[in-house]
Amino acid sequence: MTEDLVAAGAWYDVSPSAARLSGSLRDIGYDFPTAVADVVDNSVAAGATRVEILVEYDGTDSRVFVADDGLGMSPSALLEALRFGTRRGYSRGELGRYGLGLKTASLSQCRLLTVVSRSSKAVVRTCARALDLDLIEEWDQWIIVDPSNADPAVARARQWLAEGTGTVVIWQLLDRVLPEKRPEGGWARRRLDALAVRTAEHLGMVFHRFIEGTAARPQLVITVNGQKVTPWDPFASQEPATVELPPQRFEIESAGSVGKVALRRFVLPSRDRFKDPAGFDRLSGPLNWNRQQGLYVYRADRLVQWGGWGGIRGIDEHTKLARAAVEFDTDLDAAFNINVAKMRVTLPAQLRQFIEPSVNELCVLADDAYRKTSRGKSSSVPADLGAPAEVRAVSQAAANAGLALRMAAMQVDQWSAWEQIEAVVRRQSPEVAELLGLGAV
Repeated sequence: MTEDLVAAGAWYDVSPSAARLSGSLRDIGYDFPTAVADVVDNSVAAGATRVEILVEYDGTDSRVFVADDGLGMSPSALLEALRFGTRRGYSRGELGRYGLGLKTASLSQCRLLTVVSRSSKAVVRTCARALDLDLIEEWDQWIIVDPSNADPAVARARQWLAEGTGTVVIWQLLDRVLPEKRPEGGWARRRLDALAVRTAEHLGMVFHRFIEGTAARPQLVITVNGQKVTPWDPFASQEPATVELPPQRFEIESAGSVGKVALRRFVLPSRDRFKDPAGFDRLSGPLNWNRQQGLYVYRADRLVQWGGWGGIRGIDEHTKLARAAVEFDTDLDAAFNINVAKMRVTLPAQLRQFIEPSVNELCVLADDAYRKTSRGKSSSVPADLGAPAEVRAVSQAAANAGLALRMAAMQVDQWSAWEQIEAVVRRQSPEVAELLGLGAV
C-alpha cells in the first residue's frame, strides 16, 4: 500500500527542522567527562593506541582537542561521520551504536565541532570538516562546512597529523562549559582545570581494561593535558587479599538469537588487608564505598554503568565490599536497552533471574568479611597484635580457609548444612571458630 501511495504522489516530506532538532539533541544527558569518553570510543574503534586530550583555557576562545593515532578517515567517511544518524553499520564489538555519539557528545558541550583526519600513511594529506550550530540555526539545514584556513586550532591539528594517520576532534565555542557571565574570569579557568581532572578519573574508570591492555589487545595510552591516565580497576585485582568467586556464564535470548553474558564476582579486602591504605581510599570510587558496591556492567570491555544491584537487592553497609562484573557484547545491545549516550543499561529480566542466587551468595560472603573485620576492630585485644610474622601468616591462612569453606558450601547448595556445622564448631571449639573467622556464639 505504501508503494502505491508513493507512486500516486500521495506522500509528503516532513524532514525535521534542523535548527530545532539539533538544539534538542544537545540535551541527551552528557556531562563533560562522559562526552569526552564518547569521543574516545571513536578513537578505540579506529584502532588507536594513543589518545591525547587537551583542555585549554583561553577565555571565550577556550577549546578542547581529542587527538588519536588511529586509522583516520577519508573525506567521504568524515562527511558520513558528521551525519546525524550515520548510514554506516557497526560490527560486533564496535563501541558505536546509533551513529550519534560524536555529534551529540560534542555539541552537548560546544557550538562548533571540527574534525581533522588523515587516512593515508604514504601521503601527508588531511581533510577537515566542521559542524557549526550557528550556521545550522541560521539556515535551518543539515549542513557541514569546510573550516576556516585561518583557524589556528585547525592548523595545530594538521601539525599533529604530520607524523601519521589519525583524527583530531576540536571543540570550540564552549557555551555549555564556560560560565555565561565572565567566561574570562579566574572561576572559568578553575572550572576547566577541575573538569580536566574529573575527565582523567572518568576515563581511567570506563576504559581501564583498554589502558591495562591484554594479550589480544594492545595497551591504550590516554593522556589529559600531558598526564597519563591511570586505570582504575574496581575489583582490586592486584590485591592479594581480594577474593574472586568462580566465574559464571549465562545465555539470554535477544532479537531471535542467543547471546552470552559473563558474571565475575569479587569480595574486596577491608582497609586493614590492603597493601596500602591509600589503595583502599582510591578504590572507594566516585560514589564512595557504599554506593560503589554492586554490578559493574561492561559492554565490549568498556564500562558503561556501575553501582547498585540492578533491582536484585538494596545497598547495604555490610555488603560494601561486594562488586561484580556483568559482561556482554554488542550483539545484546537491544536486550540491555543501552541508551544513546552509552551510559545506562537495563538488566534483562531473564538475566536478573539467572544471577540473583549468585549475587546473594556474593553478598553473604561480603557481609561475613565485613563483620569479621568489625569484630576484629571491636576486640579489646586485636588479633595477632605484636605476633611474629609466621603466626600472623598462619592466622590469615586459617581465616582464608574459613572463607573458602563458606564458598564451597554455597556452591554445592549446602548453606543450611554449613550453618549447622558453624553452630556446632562455635559451641564445641570456640577457639577454632575464632581462628576460622566464624566468630563466637
